[in-house]
Amino acid sequence: MRLRVAQSLGFGSLFLALCGSVCGQTAVSSQPTSASATPAAAGEPAEASPPTAAKGHDDHYIIGNDDLLTINVWKEQEVSRSLPVRSDGRISLPLAGEVQASGRTPLQLEKEIADKLKDYIMDPEVTVMVQQVNSQKYNILGQVVKPGSYPLTLMTTVLDAIATAGGFRDFAKQKDAYILRQNPDGGQTRIPFNYKEVIKGKSPGQNIKLQPNDTVVVP
Repeated sequence: MRLRVAQSLGFGSLFLALCGSVCGQTAVSSQPTSASATPAAAGEPAEASPPTAAKGHDDHYIIGNDDLLTINVWKEQEVSRSLPVRSDGRISLPLAGEVQASGRTPLQLEKEIADKLKDYIMDPEVTVMVQQVNSQKYNILGQVVKPGSYPLTLMTTVLDAIATAGGFRDFAKQKDAYILRQNPDGGQTRIPFNYKEVIKGKSPGQNIKLQPNDTVVVP
């Protein structure tokens, strides 16, 4: 009887030992290797990708003479710079040479410069921003301190124009000012502006944003 019990215990121990060995090998083989767990070697920097081109500019804006442009070519500081559009409507860049800027949108100019740089730079990333608008102007005439022509920004309103011109003269008819706006057909539209009502908050809609070649008249 003792012999049979010992033999039974011996076979059980052998079975447990074999099971533990096989299960341990299975568990080890199921774990991912270090090569598959990490995509790159430790300490190796990830490859940099070019930044997305800035979209702060208006792709519908038409560049004009005297506009100040900021041109950035990614990773090419010697080519990147800020410069004005010359009176002949062109700009000059290293490697790209003479480029027609006036009459084009910033997006069109980006493509033109990139095409010219392809012979020297692989896949050039070009961004063109209009830093300062100098080609578009408005006029203010009549009973203001400093009548004349002024650069137009995207946010210039009638009140801005009056303030820039130094305000009204003593005998200005502040209720009877108006804006002359050019129509596509060549005619003009007269838009009334009552300064007294606007500053009291009665007609804030009269304080419109000016457009290129608008003329503010203060009788």
